[in-house]
Amino acid sequence: MYLRSLEVLRSENSDRTTYPFSIPALRDLDSLSFHTNVTFFVGENGSGKSTLLEAIAYQCGFHTAGGGKNNFYEVDASGSALGEAIRLSWLPKITNGFFLRAETFYHFASHLDTMPESLKYYGGRSLHAQSHGEAFLSLFTHRFGKKAIYLLDEPEAALSPARQLVLLKIMKELENEAQFLIATHSPILLGYPGAQILNFDAQPLEEIRYEETMHYMVTKRFLGNREKMLREIFDE
Repeated sequence: MYLRSLEVLRSENSDRTTYPFSIPALRDLDSLSFHTNVTFFVGENGSGKSTLLEAIAYQCGFHTAGGGKNNFYEVDASGSALGEAIRLSWLPKITNGFFLRAETFYHFASHLDTMPESLKYYGGRSLHAQSHGEAFLSLFTHRFGKKAIYLLDEPEAALSPARQLVLLKIMKELENEAQFLIATHSPILLGYPGAQILNFDAQPLEEIRYEETMHYMVTKRFLGNREKMLREIFDE
């Protein structure tokens, strides 16, 4: 494990009524420790998962719209509102890694097309020449390696359930020499054995078990009695 913890730096002028400190999970967050090589951020939309992951990417020197340290391209609204307000603690510090942001992955793929010599690190052909899910897997399979940190923001967005299992296998193969921080809604990915799961719906932010996540409970209930759950939803 490389990234051990982060600290939120607040000044006297920090305004907890404006973004990003208006987000409940971040409002009173002072520090956060990571004690496994795989950590998941879970919570509802708008709970602060992506905001914090983006800030970590900023401090790592990764492009906040997606990429590594050597990817430079223009994208609207690709900054980090929280990036300057956190400090990372490493042991040892590493500089290799990648930030995957599902919603801006198209821009990253277009950026790669301007550097055809780089495509060999992503399977040898344009990511635009592949389906969305195939492009994600090309990234995971060819770009990911050892002694690196990987920040993934909703990687399941382009992956079928079967390919989410492929991602779990890739993570397992790299787990001993790479670190993963993943914001996700996927109960499949959250099932990774021994992972740390941080719940952004709680104030203060807290660690929870897999079976306690809303993602697991809702999915289990739906699969266990689909007809009853649909009736309850439709009759509201």
